[in-house]
Amino acid sequence: MEQSITQLLQTPGVIMLIGAADTGKTTVGKALLEAVVVGGFTAAYVDADLDQSTVGPPACVGLKWVNSREDIEHLDSADELRFVGSTTPEGVVLPHVVATAALVDMARRADYVILDTTSVVAGVVGETLKYHTTELCQPRVVVALHRGAEMDPIVSMLERFLGVESVKVESDPLRVSSSPSERNAVRVEGFRREMAEPISQWRVQRGVFAPSLPEEFDYEKLDQMLVGVQGFGGRCLGLGVLEYKDHQLRVITRHGDSMTGLRLGSLRVDRATFATARVRLRQLIFGV
Repeated sequence: MEQSITQLLQTPGVIMLIGAADTGKTTVGKALLEAVVVGGFTAAYVDADLDQSTVGPPACVGLKWVNSREDIEHLDSADELRFVGSTTPEGVVLPHVVATAALVDMARRADYVILDTTSVVAGVVGETLKYHTTELCQPRVVVALHRGAEMDPIVSMLERFLGVESVKVESDPLRVSSSPSERNAVRVEGFRREMAEPISQWRVQRGVFAPSLPEEFDYEKLDQMLVGVQGFGGRCLGLGVLEYKDHQLRVITRHGDSMTGLRLGSLRVDRATFATARVRLRQLIFGV
């Protein structure tokens, strides 16, 4: 692995990591960051894994500037966020790709950009997401972490259609896969940290949502909906959860002081357990 790290860092640019769950993408990403810092260069880490988030909370793409080992130890504290609103890419491929591309563009002022991606790598959704992420982010190299031949279809597609350079790295055979309950615990903890005290309640006025809501829309339907608390320039300040109580809609968040609007997500979040349930926005808003 050490030899692969050295080869990958011979030329600055964007290094995109792809692979299924528990293949070691984040581990390799941190090793790359460590080598960049030791070499005296600057790095940016863009985390596009919406579920098992390393930078920032779940349901967001996060950016962390890395100039020291201390920065690597505190990757969870995001310097920039873009809201996607789901922990899976199904139904949100467009906002997911746009959010990722926006932060990669911002990150290009660093010598090296390490782009960690979601573990969905198969099927129409997985291949579509990786295709358009590669198309817009223009990585210098795609690193495919694999067990056996599982990554061959997606790597072949990226090489054939986008002419991307790729490097295959075999996942550590001794690596222990996390169970569904362990992955759920990581997700829950991510939401719990984001919604920890101090939080405040803010009354929500009509006209603050994206997408906008019909005039006759019943706000009670928004109870427990996840929202991205937005600032200027498309920036996401953090997450919030809507609460409908006593005929009033409020957003519960730690980021209310600077918010300019709210982006509706595709999840309901139980604030007691931080369990989530997927929601189709079109059906929620228009009933179809």
